[in-house]
Amino acid sequence: MQNELMNILPNADDYVIGFADLEDLVRQHYPYRYAVVIGKKLDDAVIDGIEQGPTPVYYDLYRATNDELNLITAKMCRFLTQNGISCREIKATVQEDDRPADFARTLRMPFSHKMAATRAGLGWIGKTDLLVSERFGPRLRLATLLTNHRFAELGVPIAESRCGECTMCLEACPAGAASGRLWNDATDRDEFYDAGKCRDACRRLSQEKLNREVHLCGICVSVCPWGRR
Repeated sequence: MQNELMNILPNADDYVIGFADLEDLVRQHYPYRYAVVIGKKLDDAVIDGIEQGPTPVYYDLYRATNDELNLITAKMCRFLTQNGISCREIKATVQEDDRPADFARTLRMPFSHKMAATRAGLGWIGKTDLLVSERFGPRLRLATLLTNHRFAELGVPIAESRCGECTMCLEACPAGAASGRLWNDATDRDEFYDAGKCRDACRRLSQEKLNREVHLCGICVSVCPWGRR
């Protein structure tokens, strides 16, 4: 079953895929235990060009990558359903209908692609709340498929940050949103990162650079040394 899902990926060189036991991570909101997490690499030339903020080509890449991931998870879900396995897609982008009533205040969704990816062994959470993967650094977008099918090979969870003493994302962040504290899987986001400050800076930069009412920045993605390797 895992090989069949992996074969759905258009080009393995541009993707990471992991299989996770989420245990109690989503039970409160979704009646599933296991996850397939897919990450699509973002184009290096585009990401290298956003050290000063979002560009129109980055905006287009961001949207196209999300759309591509959503098509892949839909295809995977159809495959599982055809084989008698129930599943649910969690799309790469926040869906209005899925937002909880207090989202505007908390900026929290019922499900975190990034946390699922850490459980799948794909990476850890960086100091500016990015998923940092060993293969692509933070230069990727994520989508997830939830199911109760237990896969034969599950990823080994990553429970601690591997960012060490690096402060490049902190220094580059126009919002000053990060405290510098290292993440671990017992650390709440608000203990090391202010999502509200990030949102406000993203809105301002998107208006200045793109003339759009969106929330997009990408500077910390661009400067992370893990992504430049």
